[in-house]
Amino acid sequence: MDLGLVSPGLLGDWRFLSPLLISGAAGVFIVLERLFPYDPGQRLFRKGWFNDFFLYTLVQSYVLGLAIDAIIRAIDGAVGPGRLRLVAGWPVWAQLLFFFVVHDFYIYWFHRSQHRFPLLWRTHEAHHSVDDVDWLAGSRSHPIEILINQTVEFAPIVLLGAAPEVALMKATLDAVWGMYIHSNINVRTGPLQYVINGPEMHRWHHSGVFTGYGFNFGTKLAVWDWLFGTAHRPAGEKPPCYGLVGVEFPASYLRQIAYAFRWPERSRGEPPAAE
Repeated sequence: MDLGLVSPGLLGDWRFLSPLLISGAAGVFIVLERLFPYDPGQRLFRKGWFNDFFLYTLVQSYVLGLAIDAIIRAIDGAVGPGRLRLVAGWPVWAQLLFFFVVHDFYIYWFHRSQHRFPLLWRTHEAHHSVDDVDWLAGSRSHPIEILINQTVEFAPIVLLGAAPEVALMKATLDAVWGMYIHSNINVRTGPLQYVINGPEMHRWHHSGVFTGYGFNFGTKLAVWDWLFGTAHRPAGEKPPCYGLVGVEFPASYLRQIAYAFRWPERSRGEPPAAE
């Protein structure tokens, strides 16, 4: 993601490094899923794989990247000299850490709201429609959800005066971590599970077992779930199934996008009062 900023040095390096790191991480996760599977019977090319890879990961990500870049350019131009250069003098690592934690805290509450309110759920439902959760499953997200989340994520990075490379570093971290938490890898992190989010927590979030308004809403940090009482990780158990149980979710990309605008009805994602 360019965000309309041009700078020599590290920015140029990250424009080269970012796709390499993301592609390399994908390759590593594919191998680890074969060697140490969480769900051994899961196929590499599961249902919807090509749709998720070509249309969501390649086409949609590129188009939305251009749209978000244009939105943030417009916001930046409107704010102009009035922007608050809060982090401009900070080291790059401190800027990255700051936006990492602050955005993760925001996304926890927004994600929780998506499962609580039917209107927000409609743009999140596609993400939960994958029946076999793997490293690629995180790419299946409605474009409206992406536009909201990534504008909220990257606009402050620009407006608060972060170094140009921070946006690319953050985007790379997002992509790699997103693949990791959805991956079909049998990971046991011990005490770290109370701080860092991984497959052992997030696969439960995608389970077909739906209690109340859901659980395990953290993206990178699991600490929010433990702090606010939404953590769910039963010892010695695995989710019996994944996806939208009882919902006939469309198979094609365009129908999946259009499904968010269907005539109001209650689905798995619009539950009764929390149990």
